[in-house]
Amino acid sequence: MGGIEFRKGHGTQNDFVVLPDAAGRLDLTPTRVAALCDRRRGLGADGVLRVTRPAAMDVESAGEWFMDYRNADGSLAEMCGNGVRVFARYLVDAGLVTTTEFVVGSRAGDRRVRVHPDRSVTVHMGEARIVGSSVTAVGDNEFSGVAVDVGNPHLVSFVDADVTGLDLLEQPVFDRDVFPEGVNLEFVNSLGEGMLRMRVYERGVGETRSCGTGTVAVVAAALHLRGTDTGRSTVEVPGGMVDVAVEAGVATLTGPAEMVARGELDEAWWAAR
Repeated sequence: MGGIEFRKGHGTQNDFVVLPDAAGRLDLTPTRVAALCDRRRGLGADGVLRVTRPAAMDVESAGEWFMDYRNADGSLAEMCGNGVRVFARYLVDAGLVTTTEFVVGSRAGDRRVRVHPDRSVTVHMGEARIVGSSVTAVGDNEFSGVAVDVGNPHLVSFVDADVTGLDLLEQPVFDRDVFPEGVNLEFVNSLGEGMLRMRVYERGVGETRSCGTGTVAVVAAALHLRGTDTGRSTVEVPGGMVDVAVEAGVATLTGPAEMVARGELDEAWWAAR
């Protein structure tokens, strides 16, 4: 066929187009990425994962492979916890790594991953840093939040009302002086010991079924509000469940990674974008 190879996968229904491109030759313009992620005129996805070498991106990494992640609007992103699980699963399935535990490079730094026999993946997410507080508003409702850096910015708001009733069709209001590059906004219910429910409005995407870095941020924020920096929780998102463990200086995220399709992009369609 001679087209541009792709895979399609998701982690708790946060879905991605995977583009194998070891030499970094594909011209991933924002327009092309946005068209590819469009659910009517493209394949549809929350983002694009280019599988490339660190040298092709002119970055340093201890890993053989670099996750060049783009949001659905074509903007660059530092890290994606669900995306890196799909990325790791792809590397193992494609035979591009020779072990099930290895390092993946990202704009947020290197991330060590382990692909389990059931193809779930554990990611060492680095440090989840509490960096302050701010507020956000959904319609007429204003919520205070804990600002957390997980390699990308988050604002975590714990709310009393059931988060499933929030209207997240439009972007919630946030303080752009605090988050000049935008922010991922998480709205959370505590369901009891070791259990949280989350919805998320992702920077550059909109509401998604899950956000891996967001789940780490909400667990770190919950622990912070309890006066500690160590603990673990299961996080329920609209797309499923993940497990997060947070310790001083490091967090891990474990969850599913599903590959659902493979194919080739039409070269004429790609060129026209």
